[in-house]
Amino acid sequence: MASLITLPPLLQSYLSSSSTQLGVQGRGRSGRDVSFAPRCSSSSSPCQDGANRRQVLTLGAIGVPCLFSSSPNLAFAAETKKGFLPVTDKKDGYSFVYPFGWQEVIVEGQDKAFKDVIEPLESVSVSAVPTAKQDIREFGPAKEVAETLIKKVLSSPTQKTKLIEAVEHEVDGRAYYTIEFIAQAPNYVRHALSSISIGNGKFYTLTTGANERRWEKMKDRLKTVVDSFEVFNVV
Repeated sequence: MASLITLPPLLQSYLSSSSTQLGVQGRGRSGRDVSFAPRCSSSSSPCQDGANRRQVLTLGAIGVPCLFSSSPNLAFAAETKKGFLPVTDKKDGYSFVYPFGWQEVIVEGQDKAFKDVIEPLESVSVSAVPTAKQDIREFGPAKEVAETLIKKVLSSPTQKTKLIEAVEHEVDGRAYYTIEFIAQAPNYVRHALSSISIGNGKFYTLTTGANERRWEKMKDRLKTVVDSFEVFNVV
C-alpha cells in the first residue's frame, strides 16, 4: 500500500529551519496513520466501488456532483484539454489540471488532492503553507532545494530516494522549481514529479506521480499535470 506524508507540518519545519506521495494511507500530524476518504455524500454512491466509480466518473454528469459539491471556493471550468479537467482555487491562488476520471479525496494536510480510483499511486496533491520568503530561489538553487525536499518532505524516512532532475523556469515573472524523483518503498517504487513556487505569502507544492511500472504509460499525462501548475496573485 502506498503511503502519504502530510506535507504542511514537515514543510513548515523545513521552511523555519532553512531560512509537499499520495496513496491509501499516510502519517498525520500526530504520527498516526490517517486515511483519506472520497468526497461523496451518500453511502450508496457509486464511489463505494472502484470499478463502478471509474464508470460513473467517466459519465461526468453523475461523477461531477460527487466530486465538487463540497468545494464552494473552487471554480471548475469545462474541460479545456482533452482528457483533463481544470482546477482553479481563487481563494488560495493556484490552478492546475488533472486527468479526467480521477476522484477528489480528502487528505489531512493537503489543500487539494485527486487520485485514480484503481491505481492508488496515480495522484496529484497541492499544499500551501505560510512563508516569509518572496521567491523560491531564496531557499537556494533548484537541485539543493530538491534534494532536501525529497528526503525530508516528499518521502517517508524509510524510503530510498533518487533525484532525477531539478530545473528552474519562470511563468509571468514567477520562479518555479520542477523536480523529478523516485521514492522506493519495500513493496513499491513511485516515480514522481513536483512543482514548487512561492506567492501570496505561501510555499506551494504540487506533487503527482505513478507506480514505476506504469511510468512509461503515465508520464506524458503526469508531465501535463505538473506543467499546468500556476500560482497567481490573490486579489
